[in-house]
Amino acid sequence: MSATPRAMIVPVTALQQNCTLVWDDATKVGAVVDPGGDLDRIEAAIRSQGVKVEKILLTHGHIDHAGGAAELKERLGVPVEGPHEADKFLLDTLPAAAENYGLEPARPITPDRWLTDGDSVTVGGLTFDILFVPGHSPGSVVFMSRDARFALVGDVVFQGSIGRTDLPGGNHEQLIRGIKDKVLPLGDDVAFIPGHGPTGTLGQERQTNPFLQG
Repeated sequence: MSATPRAMIVPVTALQQNCTLVWDDATKVGAVVDPGGDLDRIEAAIRSQGVKVEKILLTHGHIDHAGGAAELKERLGVPVEGPHEADKFLLDTLPAAAENYGLEPARPITPDRWLTDGDSVTVGGLTFDILFVPGHSPGSVVFMSRDARFALVGDVVFQGSIGRTDLPGGNHEQLIRGIKDKVLPLGDDVAFIPGHGPTGTLGQERQTNPFLQG
């Protein structure tokens, strides 16, 4: 019997980023995905669900997703996995990004493990396959649980929209191609949690997302 994932969204920073606590319901072992800031709020969520966090996962290197990773890694004593190494320049310059956006101070972070296409990540009894989907940032990755038909997509795709491509290293054509070639084929039934805004299903986006028509 495959493990059942549970997830709790914790909006963080002034940019209302969906930091996600995801865990295996059987073991209560989990991960924090994209701790952009507001670490006390994230830790309160961890306590409220009784989750034992074993790692931090990053979908990409932007400040609202990775700004709190270095400090949370210290607080929890756990490794950081992801994103793809192409986002190293973003993770190295998090302090400047925090200043530019008027967010709480951030520290650079070097992940314990970079991720790339075809890798897999375990969280308790859960397994997430890694899809490398650049375009919003050069190193964006998607975490896909094939057993649970559930994905954590960062800022690759949103309900009714897609990630911005006007930031350093962004590429609109590359992002659209990645969504159409890698993400949508995962299946219409796949539910996803994006980096901002409401959750959705890939089927709904394939049919109605204006950026993905034609």
